[in-house]
Amino acid sequence: MISFKKGSSLILTAIALPLLGQTDTAQMLPTLYIDAQQTANLLPVATYESPISNLEFEPRVDLQSRGMAEAQGDVTVRGGIFENTGFRVGSATLIDPQTGHYFAELPIAPEMLDSVKVLTGTENALYGFNSSVGTLSYSWSQISDGGSLTVGGGDHDLNFQRIHHGQTGMLGENGDWSWGLEAEVSRSESDGTIEYGDHDFNRTTGRLQILGPNSQTDFFAGYQSKFFGWPELYAAPYGANETENLKTRLFIINHRQEYDENSYWEATGYTRRHSDHYVFNRFSPDDAYIHETEVHAFALAGKHAFSSVFALNYTTQFTADEIESTTLEHSFTSRSYFKASLMPEYRMQLNEIDTLTVRAGASFDDTNRNPSSISPAFDITWQRTHGNGNSDSAYLSFTESSQVAGYTAIGGRTAFGQLFASDPDLDRESSQNLELGLKLTRNDWSFEGAIFYRWDDDLVDWTYSNLSPSARTANNVDLETFGVELIGTKHWGNVEGILSYTFLTKDENYGDANIDASFYALNYATHRVTLGAIWRPIDMLEVRIDNEWRENEDNALRNSSDTALFTNLSLSLYPPQIEDLELFFAIDNAWDDDFEDVPGTPGRGDQYSAGMTYRW
Repeated sequence: MISFKKGSSLILTAIALPLLGQTDTAQMLPTLYIDAQQTANLLPVATYESPISNLEFEPRVDLQSRGMAEAQGDVTVRGGIFENTGFRVGSATLIDPQTGHYFAELPIAPEMLDSVKVLTGTENALYGFNSSVGTLSYSWSQISDGGSLTVGGGDHDLNFQRIHHGQTGMLGENGDWSWGLEAEVSRSESDGTIEYGDHDFNRTTGRLQILGPNSQTDFFAGYQSKFFGWPELYAAPYGANETENLKTRLFIINHRQEYDENSYWEATGYTRRHSDHYVFNRFSPDDAYIHETEVHAFALAGKHAFSSVFALNYTTQFTADEIESTTLEHSFTSRSYFKASLMPEYRMQLNEIDTLTVRAGASFDDTNRNPSSISPAFDITWQRTHGNGNSDSAYLSFTESSQVAGYTAIGGRTAFGQLFASDPDLDRESSQNLELGLKLTRNDWSFEGAIFYRWDDDLVDWTYSNLSPSARTANNVDLETFGVELIGTKHWGNVEGILSYTFLTKDENYGDANIDASFYALNYATHRVTLGAIWRPIDMLEVRIDNEWRENEDNALRNSSDTALFTNLSLSLYPPQIEDLELFFAIDNAWDDDFEDVPGTPGRGDQYSAGMTYRW
């Protein structure tokens, strides 16, 4: 049989909730840990789970959703914008050439992925691709036997269903090789928490896995269709009731090979086709913007240890894309990208418990339509490993990364007053990041802190001007961002908790006095606090709560308050009379806070749901 991977996969199993479809949830490893899951709730209240569900409570991520994250959620890291954040699966970053609004359209069942890692600084410079600030990185999990069936519903005519199953077996007679098959089907629909906020989602995924003594190969296919509406979805503040109809097809082949000691390589190939039918006014369906994108990519990443002292980290990715669109002009409908990174690593053993690691290298980025760029990266890390498994570490890093703008920003209509006005002269974006960090890990608590200063040159932002109130326009901006991140976790008996605080401040220069507001680059929380907890008072009951309080920078387009308090709460009951049955109840936005995540776009209302999951 295929054995389940220790570490993050086991932790993910331990915190499985209504829809995850794994085995017994009770009393396993601590879940709220810096290197593990950093939100108490894994599952959304208003639909089935996706890879980005509940990221709004992730300390390192600011998820700016329109209605709900699973409908349309912009994922930002450390005060960047949605196009500065990449999504990496295996060794390849998945992109959408039209706009970063669709980067998170990943039709992959969450059981098929290990818990997300948020890559910043040196890690993003090395492993990121066309994502200058941060990357959300997922690795493929190992398939385990079993499955689940979930049925649930809630107010606003919400109903959702989901089935998932995994099966494994041996290959050959010596037990060194095994196979796994995994599939899931999910759907949900509701009228939405505000008027014209309805949705209808479907997802089907499947995977074949081959495991060897030191290798894992995955063949994946996924399809997802999503219809959703929301007032002022993208076109605020113009009074529109907009809708989107998205279809995403994704095929991935991934192989990871480990060899020698501390050496591996991983290769990923994918093809992705994404269709978008956007309607500005649902009552005039002919007023539509239609796009279809295709992306094909191959990536290779790895580490070769020449000795216990010296190693070479490397990544490379080639991507080619094209788009068919009713709105793009200037013949800008295809592009190819290439990135290669090399980062030698030197490790010194200072004494029995202390090590010092120095990494220095560079990345080369190029496209067939933009000037190339060479970006340096450096870090130095001190680590102390105690005999009981506890550890302390500190690091200092300086990195540079770059990216190019999506087609909507650079290849669309440019006439004055356009709803989405592009700029074909937008420059390549570059970002430099200086950072100092500390991390302490103990058996029952952990702490991590970072201070960073980032210089963004020619960042592409969408802006508003009173001179053209019917348009939002793509513009370059130079930004300087100072930030502090503090994250602490603690485990007390049957209670686990996580607390974080983030501070951000920015200094911007658009070079244009007529810009009156920013939809994205200046939409950030100056102060943000998250607090999550898991409580298991008895074996048959589990309570999970996530909270976020934030105070945002003033924005002329925001109609709500600049402060917000969000609370998500779930209760799970495991009746001892029926083994493997879970009854659940959940609340999203318990205080019915109307905060506008995106300025001018109405916030979501409160949502209640309940249901049952049976596992086998």
